[in-house]
Amino acid sequence: MTTTSQPPAAGAVVAPVTAPGPVRQADDGRRPRWQRMLFVLALVAAAVVFLLPFVWLVGASLRPREYVFSPGLLPTPFAPDNYARAWDAMPLFTWLFNSVVVGVAAAAAATLSSAWVAFGFAYFRFPGRNLLFGLVLATMMLPFAVTMIPTYLIWNRLGLVDTQVPLWAGNLFGSAFYIFLLRQFFLSLPREYFEAARVDGAGYPQLFWRMAFPLVRPALLVAFVFEFKASWTDLVKPLIYLRNEQLYTLPRGLKVILDRFGYGGEQQWEVVLAASVIATVPMIILFFLAQRHFVEGIATGGRKG
Repeated sequence: MTTTSQPPAAGAVVAPVTAPGPVRQADDGRRPRWQRMLFVLALVAAAVVFLLPFVWLVGASLRPREYVFSPGLLPTPFAPDNYARAWDAMPLFTWLFNSVVVGVAAAAAATLSSAWVAFGFAYFRFPGRNLLFGLVLATMMLPFAVTMIPTYLIWNRLGLVDTQVPLWAGNLFGSAFYIFLLRQFFLSLPREYFEAARVDGAGYPQLFWRMAFPLVRPALLVAFVFEFKASWTDLVKPLIYLRNEQLYTLPRGLKVILDRFGYGGEQQWEVVLAASVIATVPMIILFFLAQRHFVEGIATGGRKG
């Protein structure tokens, strides 16, 4: 069977036939390779700058006393017994345990109480809500020195001076910074989810614990790590409230080690540096354990902010 081509009808518009050209690849949004290489090099340079003090600290802590401040980063000569001397000279394990207990209590108290307040500001609609939220944020402008003496008088009247309670119990009233941070996450949640749960008979505690709490877990982890780090490195509160050496946290204990083995003491700086490394390593381990969730929370907060 043969076919014949029909001529185009009169008045019909014939599209011009063009030769096929090279197919352009879709832009995937990736930067050129040289820009990525420069970015990686900048990150490596920044990492080296930030790691250099810690590398020097570790190297100096592994040197004999007369070589502690010698130039270089390598521990030559090598003296690992500095750590054993620091561990035996002071109750570092007790101070380490106290810091963990106080840090976990302070971080949990600040995170949970701030989350409750932030959820209230995000979910409820009431007159003066923005004004009240502004007053909460205004408390961030108050320096610690302004509230230090009144707070001490309160704890002294309660008979809790020379205990670890003042180091963490104040966080039960929330933190303005964490309230602001968590409120941004709660505002990003669809309100229809909560309204549907209210129709099904869910109460406000159920809205928080069963719905909102799991959805903002990265932000809660960020607040927990921030407050744990703040408690771990806090020296002012232990100096004010603690008298018993068995209740000291690591920063307060390092102050004792510095007074005894450092300035005005026996000039055994290798012991001071070894104790400083012992106090620093737990925070590094915590960051690496929570790194994925921590970075996820920071990135999500940046997108939602």
